[in-house]
Amino acid sequence: MAKWTPKHEAPEPLEGPVVATITGGTIVWFVLFLVQLPFYGWYAGHGRTWWLWTCLAGGGLGLIGIWYVRRRDAAIKRAADAPAPQEQQHTSAD
Repeated sequence: MAKWTPKHEAPEPLEGPVVATITGGTIVWFVLFLVQLPFYGWYAGHGRTWWLWTCLAGGGLGLIGIWYVRRRDAAIKRAADAPAPQEQQHTSAD
C-alpha cells in the first residue's frame, strides 16, 4: 500500500477565545453533574451512575484545561512582548 501524501499545506490553526471556551465547557460539565446529583438513586437503580461520574470527570479535566490554556496564553503574550533577539556579529581573526 502506498504512503499517503497531502496535496496541499495544512491551514493555520484557529485562535480564538480559548480560555473562555474551556471555562464555559467546564462550567457546563459541573452544572450537568449538579443537576443529576439529586437523581443519584434513580441512576444507581438503572445502572447509570457513570453518567454522573462522566460529568464530574469532565469538570475536573476542564479545570486542568483552564490551567493549561491560561499558561499557554500567558506564554504567547510574553513571547510577543519580548524584544526580538539580535543577531550576534561574528568577527573572524584570520
